[in-house]
Amino acid sequence: MAKPMTKTQLVAALAEEMGSDKKTAGAALDAMSGLIAREVSAGGAVTIPGVGKIYCRERPERMVRNPATGEQFKKDADKVVKMTIAKALKDSVNG
Repeated sequence: MAKPMTKTQLVAALAEEMGSDKKTAGAALDAMSGLIAREVSAGGAVTIPGVGKIYCRERPERMVRNPATGEQFKKDADKVVKMTIAKALKDSVNG
């Protein structure tokens, strides 16, 4: 498996793809990630065409077990961020 792209590499690739400088590409990437975080934390969802949908899901209260001690305890309800991958991306990866 290949190493994941770092933010620096992503900004450089985005700048090249956009035909602009790295500063503009970095600002666009920061604005997009800030917008996604704000929308999802407010309970909304963001769909990035060709990539997928990012959303927040509530998990109910449940019983969990500490694997080290075997002790069971109740974990409070919480929220988790999920992402559904777009079919176009799945198809491009699978050939």
